[in-house]
Amino acid sequence: MRYICMYAYYSGMSLMSKKTSHPYLFTFLVCFLLWLLLTGSLDPAELLTGLFISAVVSIISAQRLSILNGVRFSPKSFIALFQYLGYFFKALFIANIDLARRILSPDLPINPGMVEVETTMQSDLGKLLLANSITLTPGTLSVDVYDNRILVHWINCESETDIEAATKEVASQFESYIKGFLK
Repeated sequence: MRYICMYAYYSGMSLMSKKTSHPYLFTFLVCFLLWLLLTGSLDPAELLTGLFISAVVSIISAQRLSILNGVRFSPKSFIALFQYLGYFFKALFIANIDLARRILSPDLPINPGMVEVETTMQSDLGKLLLANSITLTPGTLSVDVYDNRILVHWINCESETDIEAATKEVASQFESYIKGFLK
């Protein structure tokens, strides 16, 4: 049996290989946590049922969730997630105040334009979260993501904004926090 497991591991057929274990593990943990929250019980029969159902759901669906390969699992990643959420809500508040000031101003000081933002995020999930973070802050809208660039419609675009300046202004802070828990 040991040799079969070693063969499966080295041939890349193992479910627990480094590349494919994240979606299974992440899906299993989320399903089991949801099960615990919904049942509200620590009865052994409930726990076994939850473990079984979570395992079945993760085996069936995790192959389709390869986007979750970018998730980092460590105590630091949970801290980084909360830091990101704190920064996101701060940026959201500041952007809302700025946009309200622009709208209520009699001369309507807007200068809309399109800029490209460069990202160093490696995973699709990281790029997705960065693009959505940009979109969710008022005054910016992610239009397209391709390779390592995000096309952003920006309400306050200077006419000669280069990629480095736009990246620093629009995305660099989000990206620095996201890199703590995503690749």
